[in-house]
Amino acid sequence: MQPENTGDMARRRAILTDRERELIASDDTEEKEYQYQAASRIRNKIHDELPTDIDILEENHPELLKELREVVCEDGG
Repeated sequence: MQPENTGDMARRRAILTDRERELIASDDTEEKEYQYQAASRIRNKIHDELPTDIDILEENHPELLKELREVVCEDGG
């Protein structure tokens, strides 16, 4: 499966892999176990990996951290 933006050959993921995006967005009841597993992986990335990335940005590139916060918090305050 190709990424949605096929014109961008260097496209990278943010938190979700392409497969995790498919699973989370799917209404297919036959994939519920895979959806649960994907949600668990995503939760682990949010709680275990993201804080480390934030610490690195805070210490080494605060402007990028500011951009990240603006994107993540733009709807939620």
